[in-house]
Amino acid sequence: MENFDSSPNRWFTFSKLGFTHPISNKSNQSVSCQTGIITIQSSNQSQFENLPAISKSHNHIKSGLAGGIAGCLAKTFVSPLDRVKILFQTANPRYSQYAGSVNGVFRALVVIWNESGPRGLLQGHSATLLRIFPYAGIKFMSYDILHEILMPQKSQETPSKRFLAGALSGVMAVFVTYPLEITRVRTAIELRKSDSQYVRIREVIKSIYLEHPSMPSSWDKNFFERFPLAKFYRGFAATICGMIPYAGTSFLVWGTLPAWLPSSTKDNVLVNLLSGSLAGMMGQTVSYPLEIVRRKMQVGGPTTHQTILNTTKMIYTTHGLKGFFVGLSIGYIKIIPMTAISFVTWSKLKIRFE
Repeated sequence: MENFDSSPNRWFTFSKLGFTHPISNKSNQSVSCQTGIITIQSSNQSQFENLPAISKSHNHIKSGLAGGIAGCLAKTFVSPLDRVKILFQTANPRYSQYAGSVNGVFRALVVIWNESGPRGLLQGHSATLLRIFPYAGIKFMSYDILHEILMPQKSQETPSKRFLAGALSGVMAVFVTYPLEITRVRTAIELRKSDSQYVRIREVIKSIYLEHPSMPSSWDKNFFERFPLAKFYRGFAATICGMIPYAGTSFLVWGTLPAWLPSSTKDNVLVNLLSGSLAGMMGQTVSYPLEIVRRKMQVGGPTTHQTILNTTKMIYTTHGLKGFFVGLSIGYIKIIPMTAISFVTWSKLKIRFE
């Protein structure tokens, strides 16, 4: 049997029945040997002091693993809707006629099915999974770490700290995985058929890397020639501006709602799904206009040096105020199950992994 106490000098007692166990006495140990019992008092505590930190690190890794699995499951569930939403957001001529209504969403899905079959509904999904596992894993793991830093005690939890933890976790996840997001969006808007999604992904990555601005003397030509990988961060500023309110609001609502609910319902899966749905819906609403700007910048290609301001002006001039909310209906249809599934799966898997 092994016993631990909380005193500065830890004692370890081992029962060995029927014989005396010899042990060498080192300078930093006090040893007492009796028949059947050995008691060791050690002043060397360094090897044990890091155990809590190691345990926390393991918990964070488990949280990240749970988050990655949850993200993949949720994204797979809504993948067809995600592709239609991207086609709407980027004003694709073939599908823009269906934008603006829930009925149009399903009509667009039927068109994709008739033209490309079920694979067409999942076009770009391989790139999505390559991105979503690290993205969701980093986001949820970062939130747990930031939650411990900002709110180590339950009494220290506040709405502003929850929002800050959620926003920063979203920013960290986006920064690491943004090149994969660019690849996913470019792949999803492709309308031509291909035998392999992996061939398409490789071609998209190559085309992004080889892009050149159409204006030889422009600032972006010099910048992208010096930093070619920066092409994979086109629209990053708009993404961050949209991610802060989205992730912050989502985690704020998810973390706050349980305090308003009866304690008997906190472990109810249906209640948790509804809480996750509301969190995603509110996050989507406050961040959607910037998501439209981001998509336009991501698919804009090498035509000009696009900024948030001139992209915003272009959208408003072309489509008016409603242009910032194109596809919001499908965004709601997608975000409700996706956020609900991801939050609930993450929380349940964390418990299972403990």
